[in-house]
Amino acid sequence: MAEVDVVIMAAGKGTRMKSKLPKVLHSLAGRALLAHVVDTASALQPRNVVVITGHGATEVEAALAGYISASALFSLNFARQEPQLGTGHAVQQALPYLADDGVVIVLSGDVPLTRADTLRQLLAVGGGDKLALLTLELPDPSGYGRIVREGDAVQAIVEHKDASEAQRAIREIYSGIMAVPAARLRTWLGRLDNRNAQSEYYLTDIVKMAVADGVPVVAHKITDELQVAGVNSPVQLAELERAYQRQQALALMEQGVRLADPARLDVRGSLECAQDVSIDVNCVFEGTVVLGEGVRIGANCVIANARLAAGVVVHPFTHIDGEKAGVTVGAGSLIGPFARLRPGAQLGDEVHIGNFVEVKNSTMGDGAKANHLAYLGDATVGARVNFGAGSITANYDGANKHRTVIGDDVHVGSNCVLVAPITLGAGGTVGGGSTLTKDTPAGALSVARGRQVAIANWSRPKKAKP
Repeated sequence: MAEVDVVIMAAGKGTRMKSKLPKVLHSLAGRALLAHVVDTASALQPRNVVVITGHGATEVEAALAGYISASALFSLNFARQEPQLGTGHAVQQALPYLADDGVVIVLSGDVPLTRADTLRQLLAVGGGDKLALLTLELPDPSGYGRIVREGDAVQAIVEHKDASEAQRAIREIYSGIMAVPAARLRTWLGRLDNRNAQSEYYLTDIVKMAVADGVPVVAHKITDELQVAGVNSPVQLAELERAYQRQQALALMEQGVRLADPARLDVRGSLECAQDVSIDVNCVFEGTVVLGEGVRIGANCVIANARLAAGVVVHPFTHIDGEKAGVTVGAGSLIGPFARLRPGAQLGDEVHIGNFVEVKNSTMGDGAKANHLAYLGDATVGARVNFGAGSITANYDGANKHRTVIGDDVHVGSNCVLVAPITLGAGGTVGGGSTLTKDTPAGALSVARGRQVAIANWSRPKKAKP
């Protein structure tokens, strides 16, 4: 097979989105539309990806550079289309980046759910020397270019505005995706004109040129409309989001995951589930999430960039977000409800994190518990520690973060403040209401609070009479 170069058209303004954000940067499943298209392109192992930008070009180019990893095996180039004079004019801008020995696949930056396998099949149908079109039949083909055939042979694509009544009755449409030999494409693009209803240079006009030049035009017809669905409005974006999420839900259930309601699940990244995982309604998964065997996720949870071991139970309304540092939760742990695990939280086995407890950049040993209204930040917590209600690690001095170290089997009473840097010796106890600023010895009771005083017959202040 010839080398593959990919051209992605992303220059449109997207007026119907009614947004300052360029259309191709609107999100589907947590990623920009254009990022989905680039992911699909990269799966083809292309030599070169050329993104044609126009409206919001600077913003689009900057965003896309952030999506591409340093390990990408293709070169990324941008071609500006200013002004926008049609699809043919757009692809003309990419020609300086295309070598004549390759096959060019043309994609659209607002069509995010095309599968790489479909594009591989399109390449195979084209064989490197034919013009191959991705097509499908629609019940209502309005607005799409129609595939005009003589017998089985494709003769032309006629845009809807230029089509006759007979041609508008054709239900087979052009998806906007094609594979074409680069050398042929260069020749045909040079012969385009704009004598049509929109006074634009149509890329689709190269079909009749191929027929005239004796180059076979072949169609790879698919039945999955979702793969070629584009986004032109917030309504279409929302519809595509739901369709995509439905796909994810079905795939998870086929693997054995129990979903309380497949219509109320959002996967905005990668979700890997072991056997007997159950997920209640209105849960959102972002980034990379791995759920071990028998994990149960309660309703209305948001979990991002986290790894939960077997038997973990996450109660409702819990927020776990590992960002770049990640979050790990050991086997058999109980989290929530209304708990928050932040980046760098690493919990051992059988850890309990209760309601309104926040853990950030901290490790907790096996069996440690913080069941109510607590904050653990920049802490190393030993095994079987009990961290009392209302207690916190005061880790920030206004300029720098400091670490708290709590030894095994320490009991921290309620409403305590541990002012870092500080170390609590193993087996110690901290009396409720204490504010500790110094290390404590192992096995000791440490109390740091004012002596209780009772004043008999004390009268409260009274308001002065007017």
